[in-house]
Amino acid sequence: MEKKLVNITIDNQNISVPEGITILEAAKKAGIDIPTLCFLKDINEIGDCRMCVVKVEGRRGFATSCIQKVEEGMVIKTHTPEIIEARHVMLDLIISNHDKDCLTCSRMGNCELQALASKFGIQNIEYKGEREEHPVDDLSPSIVKDPNKCILCRRCVATCKNIQKIGAIDCGNRGFDSSISTSYNKSLKDTNCVFCGQCIEACPTSALREKDNTDEVWAKIKDPDIHVVVQTAPAVRVALGEEFMMPIGTNVTGKMVTALKRLGFDKVFDTNTGADFTIMEEAHEFVERFKENDNMPMITSCCPAWVRYIEINYPELVPHLSSCKSPHQMLGALIKTYYAKKENIAPEKIFVVSVMPCIAKKYERQRKELSNSGLYDVDCVITTRELARMIKYANIRLDKLEDSEFDNPLGISTGAGAIFGTTGGVMEAALRTAQDILTGKDLKQIDFEQVRGEKGIKRATVNINGKDIKVVAASGLGNAQKIMEEIKSGEADYQFVEIMACPGGCIMGGGQPIKSSKTQAEFDVRKLRADAIYSIDEKSTIRKSHENPALKKVYEEYLEAPGSYRAEKLLHTTHGKNTEN
Repeated sequence: MEKKLVNITIDNQNISVPEGITILEAAKKAGIDIPTLCFLKDINEIGDCRMCVVKVEGRRGFATSCIQKVEEGMVIKTHTPEIIEARHVMLDLIISNHDKDCLTCSRMGNCELQALASKFGIQNIEYKGEREEHPVDDLSPSIVKDPNKCILCRRCVATCKNIQKIGAIDCGNRGFDSSISTSYNKSLKDTNCVFCGQCIEACPTSALREKDNTDEVWAKIKDPDIHVVVQTAPAVRVALGEEFMMPIGTNVTGKMVTALKRLGFDKVFDTNTGADFTIMEEAHEFVERFKENDNMPMITSCCPAWVRYIEINYPELVPHLSSCKSPHQMLGALIKTYYAKKENIAPEKIFVVSVMPCIAKKYERQRKELSNSGLYDVDCVITTRELARMIKYANIRLDKLEDSEFDNPLGISTGAGAIFGTTGGVMEAALRTAQDILTGKDLKQIDFEQVRGEKGIKRATVNINGKDIKVVAASGLGNAQKIMEEIKSGEADYQFVEIMACPGGCIMGGGQPIKSSKTQAEFDVRKLRADAIYSIDEKSTIRKSHENPALKKVYEEYLEAPGSYRAEKLLHTTHGKNTEN
């Protein structure tokens, strides 16, 4: 049913817009740009920053356009001298209490406050009050919280509390003493924060940012005694180009590999290959548990933020987690064993770097159970953003590079490995292999559309070999909470559950290129990146993990079979809060 239209006048334009929308939305329909700062569509619509003020004829004062609904006959002005002056004053006040070290800030050139200061021609700060220096919290392995750069927009709070249902941060105190903090001002590492990084994606400045590990990587690359191996996650290749002004969702796989080789990495492997190993082990585990009805439903374990979430909030459901390590941890373990032996390199001389869309991977890689013979599977994790900074520092033009191939023996992957990057992808990839195992046939039906799409929760029933398998894929921890409550209460009878902490999956991870609130409102970033992931799958000559020739060779030469003693030792792990460092 179409919404009733109302007639309004905005900056002398007579337009008809749907009843119930805000002035901000109406202005957008009229092609009028109103500046915002605290606004984040569908997440934080509170009108606190007052940058979006407008004048409604016949009313006193200003109206806040991000929350004020349109009404029939409304006459609105968005760009009068008094409105511009009001916005200028608000911006001056915000900047006066901001740490202005823009030249050394990780968000330089991609900061919404900086963009507004440029737009309004801010050159001198009229209001120069006393500033209080706040301690920076950098104790977490994943997130740096810097209150000196915070503008109190509360976008991070709304994301953490309303979308992820964590509530690790909130706004404390009042007036000049207001700050975004944790309970009892603890470090984020000592809270229920799961390091998903969605707060970073929401932050308009650099008050929340990833822990930078690029200096460590540069040092290892320059060390002639260290063999530095890098691997890249599926979601990185469809987002990295955005950091170089390429369209959202551009697949830059070949150019990314070339850039990594130019940076000086000794070998460039593909985490998609690790994803294929994960599917082999996970599908085998699922089939065994399904046949025995053991610890059902089986829940995926490749997302470290999700694993931390269930360990903290649903410890009684931890046994339902798959014992599989995540793809980059599996590949790291194989690099330091199979590859090291094959190339006759001492494992302690190998330094494994994972390029991930996820900052929780920084936390994951240092968990003590993800190691073998005293060596961590992965030595360092950098995000898509950090890799972009390294490429720019090396003066490499990504868009001008020729394409290169991943190195052997761990650089061949399938379409199934690629779709790990989006919500439902792990489920679909696992089902492709599980159905062939259960039927003993090479089935041609490999697209499971039921678990695709942007919905936060996708339920489906898949019939394999005459047996119904009830599955569910959820992304975003708020949605995960709903599924966990269903399982806990006994309401659900799923057999297979996929959970991704970030809404949309890894393509929208906390380490991906940050998009401004206006870009997010204008483009469906999630869909554009997901479409690119599925395009990689569709164009792949091999689309089932168990048909990967590189994988077959490793099992034949080293692992023997899925679930073997060596596979269990290297590719599987244990879960539970007591296993953390």
